Amino acid sequence: MIWYGLLVAAVAAERVAELVVARRNERWSTAHGATVTGQGHYPAMVALHTGLLVACPAEVWLADRPFVPALAWPMLIVLAAAQALRWWCINTLGPRWNTRVIVVPGLPLVTSGPYRWRWLRHPNYVAVVAEGVALPLVHTAWVTAAVFTVLNAVLLTVRIRCENRALTAATTPTAPAPA
Repeated sequence: MIWYGLLVAAVAAERVAELVVARRNERWSTAHGATVTGQGHYPAMVALHTGLLVACPAEVWLADRPFVPALAWPMLIVLAAAQALRWWCINTLGPRWNTRVIVVPGLPLVTSGPYRWRWLRHPNYVAVVAEGVALPLVHTAWVTAAVFTVLNAVLLTVRIRCENRALTAATTPTAPAPA
């Protein structure tokens, strides 16, 4: 169980690193005329992701979940792949990546890295979904995996709609005013 607690702590440390990057990128975006939208769902997103990090070891400890190597090792691989995909997204978007919906008007959509596939518009959320399943299942915390997955699906529906609206508004050229 101690090693699982350390794994969850490492994921939590990764989240802190993301927040540091997001704050830096927010300053850059603001300096470039960014607009911020979707503030209403952001506290729910923070609570859900914090809840995941608390619930994983809590369920393992309180429900005395066993370590099942046949499940744990594949889930560790999925978790590692999710982290790699997340940081690929962050590096590809550069200063435009954020945990909030912050868009600099007039910039074209990023079409490189994991964003080059038109059928996968939000690869970072693939990483979030994979992590939300894999991290709990590394130590058979199946209730946490199920609850997070359902709540995250609801939240991502709101988030992706918000983000798509913001990106469309920021990348659609405005017609000149009639003379």
